[in-house]
Amino acid sequence: MSPPLILATGVTKRYHDRVVVDGIDFEVRAGECFGMLGPNGAGKTTTLRMLTGLTPKDAGQLRLFDRFTDPAAPEVHRRLGVVSQEDNLDDDLSVAENIVIYGRYFGLSDPLIRTRLEELLEFAQLVERRHHPVRILSGGMKRRLVIARALVAAPELLILDEPTTGLDPQARHLIWQRLAALKANGTTLFLTTHYMEEAARLCDRLMIIDAGRILAMGQPHALIQEHLEPEVVEIRPLVPPLDREAFAHLPGRMEQSGDTLYCHSQDASEVMQHLRGRRDLVCLSRPAGLEDLFLKLTGRELRD
Repeated sequence: MSPPLILATGVTKRYHDRVVVDGIDFEVRAGECFGMLGPNGAGKTTTLRMLTGLTPKDAGQLRLFDRFTDPAAPEVHRRLGVVSQEDNLDDDLSVAENIVIYGRYFGLSDPLIRTRLEELLEFAQLVERRHHPVRILSGGMKRRLVIARALVAAPELLILDEPTTGLDPQARHLIWQRLAALKANGTTLFLTTHYMEEAARLCDRLMIIDAGRILAMGQPHALIQEHLEPEVVEIRPLVPPLDREAFAHLPGRMEQSGDTLYCHSQDASEVMQHLRGRRDLVCLSRPAGLEDLFLKLTGRELRD
């Protein structure tokens, strides 16, 4: 097995007396999509900033591409692409100019940049927009351009910080297709996202962090099997409020959020049988998913 592209051992970051990343260990293997999930304030952004050399770690070790221990080294940045949360494009330049100028930052020759430009415009489905100023693009087009621009130097590792936040479903699905194609062609992806469907679709492995600590790590389906009952029944009253005590007899583990009761069960049909004939309820039976796992491990309290 080839060495990991990222190897983190005991990585720690403090701000004054607050520990925001608390001695985490993980590795990212070549050719995989590795996901990092966590609520707001969990330490995700700080971890990404340490990986990209923007924030120095206080303890532990980061090793990238099996050689470099300084994420800020130019040799690292030449092999790394970064897609930030913000669309940090130059609004006054055209689509093509944004890619060309970014390629020059990497010292690429103009003939190579021009070749890469045509490939990336096709990849992002922006060929017909090449001369359009960025300021008139839709949100989905801008996100595709940010991803395309990050690929101009053909990076081995692409770090994506919530790449589809705020996009409509059509734009989100198109970006998922493009990211899956990148992985199929050998690019390694490191992804943070709040969309559980996105993580389930794209990630080969993931870690869930909270309060700077890793709560779980592994393949998405394996983590669901390890931590959750296989089926969930959602129960909502047609007329609130929900009387939780009225469902104490149901088989399974109960969680309540507002006026919805979640019954986690080995056999949803058994639960539904107990609820048969209840016309005052809306009941939905479904398989357990990544969102259920995330909420079980990190809680349902709102984070600001």
